[in-house]
Amino acid sequence: MSALPYKDPARSAALIDALAQRILILDGAMGTMLQRYQLDEAGYRGERFVDGLDSAHTPHAGCAHGGAGGARDLKGNNDLLALSQPEVVRAVHRAYLEAGADLIETNTFNATSISQADYGLEHLVYELNAQAARLARIECDAMTAKTPQRPRFVIGVLGPTNRTASISPDVNDPGARNVTFDELVGAYREATLGLIEGGADAIMVETIFDVLNAKAALFALDQLYAEHGWRLPVMISGTITDLSGRTLSGQTAEAFWNSVSHARPLSVGLNCALGGKELRAYIDVLSEAADCYVSAHPNAGLPNAFAEYDETPEETAAILREYARSGIVNIVGGCCGTTPAHIKAIAAAMAEFAPRALPGSLAEAA
Repeated sequence: MSALPYKDPARSAALIDALAQRILILDGAMGTMLQRYQLDEAGYRGERFVDGLDSAHTPHAGCAHGGAGGARDLKGNNDLLALSQPEVVRAVHRAYLEAGADLIETNTFNATSISQADYGLEHLVYELNAQAARLARIECDAMTAKTPQRPRFVIGVLGPTNRTASISPDVNDPGARNVTFDELVGAYREATLGLIEGGADAIMVETIFDVLNAKAALFALDQLYAEHGWRLPVMISGTITDLSGRTLSGQTAEAFWNSVSHARPLSVGLNCALGGKELRAYIDVLSEAADCYVSAHPNAGLPNAFAEYDETPEETAAILREYARSGIVNIVGGCCGTTPAHIKAIAAAMAEFAPRALPGSLAEAA
């Protein structure tokens, strides 16, 4: 993968140059912001889906899925908002850019055929990803036009799906699986094609709780890049699920890195599940082990009894400030519970610190 040229050398060079100059700011939680709109079923459907599941849709040439079946509730399908409420998605991106974000993640966390099957919307996966990337592209380009000396970048998100390739869904049958490696590869391939079409600058495989799922995503990327003869930068972010210090599939932070390092990512990091205080020890491990850039976008602390996040922007920023002071990060942002106020505080806290020094040559690491 690393031997191929970048699809857009100028854009990739600008991203790498920015990483060399300062700690870059990733955006915060999309879901947290969307919840503030209090959209009901009609809100999630918008005009396009008001009478059903888009029965007039014609699948694109590379789509393996037919039209949708019977109507299902769509409330909660945040990825669909790229099509049904694009102005809402753009507004969230814009708020994070105005708060100081350099990197905007596409609203595609569940935009794979595997996850969209819950809503009967597998046939929309390519379009969901392409449109989500376009919306982020519009807002990033608009902000870059205001401050051309500081370009903003679209990070195409490949989420973990709601299946796990390494763990049985049936406690009585340890060998059972509800998804195969090949199914994951196909799902990630389709989503990635949409992200590329929409204008993503890089692809992030994120919230990885099962490294076998991540390997399927990385394999899909490797296949696509080889077929096209170019690549986009790849970013990888895992999830330490609890204070045991391991992913859901049982890996330590160092083992996680060793499992994905073959992809020669632009960055590796951790996000979700834990707050910044709890995540610190595992970012330390990655910073020591990884020969690429290191990212961290923790939750706004641990959830309270009502599954809400109480950590204030100032508290989150103070925690991440210590990451920066210690020289262990290149990219910081927020996950669950974080808002533009958190990102603004984080950006201000990072301003005085240099990014983590990259071991080895950039060409080898990227």
